[in-house]
Amino acid sequence: MRNLKSVVVQGAAVLAATLTFTLTGGAAPQGLTYAIRGAKIVTVSGATIDNGTVLIRDGVIQAVGASVTVPADALVTDGTGLTVYPGFIDLNSGAPLGEAAQAAAPDFGGRGGGGGRGGGAAEATFTSREEAERAKRAAILRPDYEAAQHLVEASDGLSAMAQAGITSVLAVPSQGIFKGQSALVNTVYPADDPQISTVADYRRGLAVVKAPVAQHVNIGGRGGGTGYPNSLLGTIAFTRQGFLDAQWQRDATAIYEKTGARGPRPLVEPSLDALKPALAKQMPTAFDANQAREIDRSLIMAKDFGLDPIIVGGAESGKRIAELQKAGARVILGVNFQGGGGGGGRGGGGGGAQAITDATRTAAQLAQANVLFGFTGGGTLTPSAFLANVTRTIKDGGLPPATALRALTLDAARIAGAADRLGSLEQGKIANIVVMEGEVFEANARVRHVFIDGRPVEITGAAPAAPGRGGRGGGDR
Repeated sequence: MRNLKSVVVQGAAVLAATLTFTLTGGAAPQGLTYAIRGAKIVTVSGATIDNGTVLIRDGVIQAVGASVTVPADALVTDGTGLTVYPGFIDLNSGAPLGEAAQAAAPDFGGRGGGGGRGGGAAEATFTSREEAERAKRAAILRPDYEAAQHLVEASDGLSAMAQAGITSVLAVPSQGIFKGQSALVNTVYPADDPQISTVADYRRGLAVVKAPVAQHVNIGGRGGGTGYPNSLLGTIAFTRQGFLDAQWQRDATAIYEKTGARGPRPLVEPSLDALKPALAKQMPTAFDANQAREIDRSLIMAKDFGLDPIIVGGAESGKRIAELQKAGARVILGVNFQGGGGGGGRGGGGGGAQAITDATRTAAQLAQANVLFGFTGGGTLTPSAFLANVTRTIKDGGLPPATALRALTLDAARIAGAADRLGSLEQGKIANIVVMEGEVFEANARVRHVFIDGRPVEITGAAPAAPGRGGRGGGDR
C-alpha cells in the first residue's frame, strides 16, 4: 500500500512539473551564433564603423563595434567590401495578411428581397433588409479586427520582400472604414523554433514584433471597399458616428461601474470597446489620406475626438506642414508616385509629371519641418520598385540619404512604437540585418545577405534589382 501511495505521489509530482513547464513554455534551446566581420557598419543610431563586426546570438544583436571578439563557435560571414544596415521597414502592407485582408466585399444583395404586400412576405423583406444593414455595418466597422491574429506564414510576396532587405512590414487590414488594428511583423518566420511544451501552437506569433500598433481608418474611401456608404459625405458621417458611439459606450460603462452596477446595463459591443485605446491616446489612429483636403478632415477629426494621428499615404502632406506640426502627426509616406501616393486615401496627389515631381519632394519637406515620417509602397509596388522610389526622393526630391535611411529604419520603427526593438544596429535589438555590396541608394547596390530574427535568409536566384535601377515611373510593378 505504501509503495502504491509513493508511486501516486511521485506521479503527481511529475505531472505537476510537466504542467508547470507546459504553462511557462520552458526554455528554448540555445540558438546558433553568427558574426559579420570586417564590414562597414551603418548603425543609423550612432556613428558609422568603417571596419567592424556585428555579433548575433539567439536572434539578438550581442555586440557591434570595431574590436568585437568573435567566439569560436560563431558562423562567420566575411564582410570585406560589404556594408551592413538595419533591416528596412515598409509601413503599410496587406501582404502578411494574404487573402484574408484582400477578401472580396460581401454581396449585400439588392434592396432586401421582393416581397409583396402580404404579411409574411413583408416580414421576410424587413428581416432580410435588417440583416443586410447589420452585414453592411459589420463590414465597415471593424476596429476589433486584429492583424496579428490573421497572418499568413509565408507567401511569394513576403519572400521577395525579405530577399530585398525589407525585413519588417506594418500589416494593415484593407477592408472597411474602421479597418482594424495593425501589427508590425517580420517578413519571414523562424523555420527552426521548436513548437513543443506550449499550451497552443500559435506559430503566427513568431513573426510579430509589436501588436497592436495603430487603429486604421479609411476616412475618404467611400465604404472602404464595400461600396457602402457610396458617398464621401456618408463615409465621414459614419466615421464620426462611430467615434461618438464609442465615446457614449465608454462613458455609459464608466457610470454603470461607478454606481455599483445599478441601473440599466450598457450593451457590450466589442467593435466600439476596441476604439477605447484610440480615444484615450493609448493607441495612435492612422488615417488613410492623400489629398490635402483629406488630411484636413483627418486632423480635424483627430482634434475633435482627442486622437493621436498618423497620416497614411500623405501625397500632399507637404502642403499641410503647419497643420501636421500643430497636431503632432506622423506621416507614413507612400512612394507609389504613378499610382498616387501608395497606401491611403483616394487617388493620391493626382496624375501628371508635375504631380509626380511634387510627390518626390514631399519627403524632404517633411524632413525640413521635423515631421516624423516613414515610407510605404502601399502594397502595390515590388520590393525593388519600392526601394527605387525611395531613392527618387533623394535624387529627384532632394532628401538627404541619411534621412532617407532613417525613414526606412529607425524612424519607421519609432512610428510603429518599436524603436526599442528594431531600426538600428545596437546591442540588445532584434537582429534584422541587411548586408549589401555597394551603398543602399546607389545603382550598383546588391543584397548579399539578410538576417531576420538572427537567422540567415536564403537568397534564391539572381540578387534583387538594385534600388537605384527602377524606372522613372515608379519601377516595375
